[in-house]
Amino acid sequence: MKKHSARVAPLSSYSTQVLTCPNSEGEDGSESRPETPGSGTSIESWSYNTCASTALKVLGGLLMVLCVSSSWVGTTQVVKLTFQSFSCPFFISWFSSNWNILFFPIYYSGHVFTTGEKQTPIQKFRECSKLFGEDGMSLKLFVKRTAPFSILWTLTNYLYLLALKKLTATDVSALYCCHKAFVFLLSWIILKDRFMGVRIVAAIMAITGIVMMAYADGFHGDSFVGVALAVGSASTSALYKVLFKMFLGSANLGEVAHFLSTMGFFNLIFISCVPLILYFTRVEHLGSLSSLPWGYLFGLAGLWLVFNILVHVGVVLTYPILISIGTLLSVPGNAAVDVLKHEVIFSVVRLAATCIICLGFLLLLLPEEWDSVILRFLANIADKKSEEHGEELTESSGQTRSRSQANGAVSIPLA
Repeated sequence: MKKHSARVAPLSSYSTQVLTCPNSEGEDGSESRPETPGSGTSIESWSYNTCASTALKVLGGLLMVLCVSSSWVGTTQVVKLTFQSFSCPFFISWFSSNWNILFFPIYYSGHVFTTGEKQTPIQKFRECSKLFGEDGMSLKLFVKRTAPFSILWTLTNYLYLLALKKLTATDVSALYCCHKAFVFLLSWIILKDRFMGVRIVAAIMAITGIVMMAYADGFHGDSFVGVALAVGSASTSALYKVLFKMFLGSANLGEVAHFLSTMGFFNLIFISCVPLILYFTRVEHLGSLSSLPWGYLFGLAGLWLVFNILVHVGVVLTYPILISIGTLLSVPGNAAVDVLKHEVIFSVVRLAATCIICLGFLLLLLPEEWDSVILRFLANIADKKSEEHGEELTESSGQTRSRSQANGAVSIPLA
């Protein structure tokens, strides 16, 4: 299967961005002199614009962190509210996944508004369909490329919803954060990514947190089943991301929007039979259309769509690491709602397991060259201290000489 060149990964592949400042020296190390009166002003203006754009990007990233965290907390809590009157997790997953169809129309509207291009939606759709190959999308490619990812997407959401029926929102959101560790392990095994000891430690911490979470109420009952379901959701999510990177490569925002809308169509056309089967076999009892909690369903689907849009757009507009931090902050957000609204009391073991999983998640966010960066930072600090110590010695020796010369001048014997 043909791979595509990487531009912007819709997955969690993070790279550190380096801000380079304008150099005031020439290539030979000598000081460059302005050739025109306005050149110094232009350099200062360019430096100011660069710093201003970076500051805006950071501020936008912080706002994106808040929005991502709030949307994911809202999605999880609305699911819990929906289950109070409507306990059909697969129907909820199917209904919410259908809203992915709106992803490309939303992207196209924003693209036209920001760039002013006059491409028709069909032309833009065909341009973005190159993700499926140079010849565009055909029916065979539509089924071949979309089916496995759509199934993994549905399984991830379905298992997540099943876990929410067994556990609190805090426990499920914390266990779902283990998908970062599973992505690293699968990428290391399948994609032959670089081995990093700190990430192995993070994966071990994630597994330790899972075992502690399962042990909190004993290895039996709803708690153990809920932990298994949440870990299954994290595993299928990790497999989805690794397979996307393996078979489809990385894609720009337009291609991601095209692909998600395509998955929405596949879900609507081919997976619609599953809710019907579950209904006629009485596995999930839907009831009449008028009795369905449409307010909760529309709110849940809208929040889920907003979360997916923020995740994929945020990777392009700001630093990807901030998007992951926003997902992680959903854990304390859900904990606050559970304590204040649902009056949930967390055991010490569950709190320890949640903290271990979150710490492992943070370790997985470290860049690949984090060790060399820290060593260079420590070396620079040591060099600065040695320079300052040398300057202090030079100043003290100079003061000693001046004092000795002054004392010699004063001690001249009188005739």
